[in-house]
Amino acid sequence: MELRHLRYFVAVAEEEHVTRAAERLGIQQPPLSQQIRALETELDVRLFHRKPRGVALTAAGEALLDDARAILAHVAHAKATTQRSARGERGRVVVGFTSSAPFHPFVPRVIRAFREAFADVSLALEEGGTGELVDGLADERLDVAFIRSPAPEGAGLTVHALLTEEMLAAVPSGHGLAPDAAPADAPPLALADIAAEPFILYRRHVGHGLYDAIIAACHRAGFSPRIGQEAPRILSTLNLVAAGLGVSLVPASLGRLGMPGVVYRRLKRRPALAAPLNLACRRAEPAPATRNFIGLARRMARQAGPDGGPAV
Repeated sequence: MELRHLRYFVAVAEEEHVTRAAERLGIQQPPLSQQIRALETELDVRLFHRKPRGVALTAAGEALLDDARAILAHVAHAKATTQRSARGERGRVVVGFTSSAPFHPFVPRVIRAFREAFADVSLALEEGGTGELVDGLADERLDVAFIRSPAPEGAGLTVHALLTEEMLAAVPSGHGLAPDAAPADAPPLALADIAAEPFILYRRHVGHGLYDAIIAACHRAGFSPRIGQEAPRILSTLNLVAAGLGVSLVPASLGRLGMPGVVYRRLKRRPALAAPLNLACRRAEPAPATRNFIGLARRMARQAGPDGGPAV
């Protein structure tokens, strides 16, 4: 029994007329009659009573009709599901991100837009340090990851640059560097202005991209930072700043947190110090749903303003 036999049978049963069913199917009436007889021969039953002006289902035909419709519907569903999966409209994408990434509004905006555009794709989110995320991509536990670093050598990754944001100095409230006026109205600090302060940084193996960028910028400014504390996550650095243990340099998006005990100061543009936001994936051909996520993120980054916000 072939699927076409079932399609032909259902058409004749619904039309109750072989000629009309042939017109509906786009075939000639004699071949259709032959296929119906072949189906009856295979099943060793009569499916239709022949009448002067059409046909009517026998009891055997009525028993077959529901199953035939269900089989054809299941096949159509399987075909549609397969095609949607091939287009990336179904599936699962596991998205990793560093601890600082979700505080930039661009990241939740991409995730929300993807969920709206591909509602049948399951999204899973995992936070980790850069090293953990790179390992997760290599081990295929993650499909994409928002990171602050370039791709490590030999990692087999492609890293798409999405945007960059300025860095801010985070200083304790009441510190001599905390402005009397509103921080937005205070003049930018030079990196050399905080050269004597103990620095609080996130551990290099957790976020080596920003760590290395901060150290390099301090060297260009003529000093080596005195690292007083290292924290496992970027939010931990701000807690330590609030406790008065030193200063830190953080992506500007974290300034939106408004953490008690921390004041943020803008920095002069020289020496340059910026926080990139990149999207990493395996260099091998990603799954269709992952390709859709990458494409959407890159399109939204191109359409965004310089800081990743909506273009004006």
